Amino acid sequence: MEITIADKLVTLLELQEIDSRLDQLRKLRGDLPEEVKDLEDEVIGIETRIGKFQIEINALKEEIERHIQNKKDAEKLITKYKDQQMNVRNNREFDAITKELELQELEIQLSEKRVREAEYKISVKEKEIEDTNAAKEKRSEVLEQKRQELDKLVSDSQDEEEKLMKQSEKQSKKVEDRLLKAYIRIRGGAKNGLAVVAVDRGACGGCFNVVPPQRQADIMDKQKIIICEHCGRILADADMIKVHRKKK
Repeated sequence: MEITIADKLVTLLELQEIDSRLDQLRKLRGDLPEEVKDLEDEVIGIETRIGKFQIEINALKEEIERHIQNKKDAEKLITKYKDQQMNVRNNREFDAITKELELQELEIQLSEKRVREAEYKISVKEKEIEDTNAAKEKRSEVLEQKRQELDKLVSDSQDEEEKLMKQSEKQSKKVEDRLLKAYIRIRGGAKNGLAVVAVDRGACGGCFNVVPPQRQADIMDKQKIIICEHCGRILADADMIKVHRKKK
């Protein structure tokens, strides 16, 4: 038995009705899924920031250790040079050792300064970690609240959603592949998810642009699938849709 264009349109309409009910069900969740996702990303971002602060603190602690070791090395050299200074044979050797002592004293002062600077930077980073952790705690509380709200909405509508998804899958198998691919593509690009719309009062039911009289006649003849030249939706005769809905 040959499947007519009218039959194909009715099959598509039934699929559209199932999918539209699914859309309405999911719309009840509002922006919650997006809010939860945004909050999850925000918390991850905060944790990443805290991790970077900790890496910087660890690097500063290593820097402090290096400067402390430099100071110890300089102190050892000072002790050594002072011993040598006691046994110099002439003024030239005495002056050379004195210069080395001065250099090591400067090295100690510089190391102590670098340690103080690094310790100050660590205190700043630790304060930033403390503030960031507080922000993370607040956002995590909001995230948990939103998750609970979303979980409740999903739980309340889960059975009905699963039922509609099965119906949609079953109905999709009745639509020929080429037409189904077009339907899915059009639905994906439409804000309201409508891929099949009626021509009512001479206008497309999707974008509300006027449909030329000849195309309206073609739609009523149901000899081929007609696409809106403005929005790309599949156009169906309004009377046919009304009859279909009355039958249902």
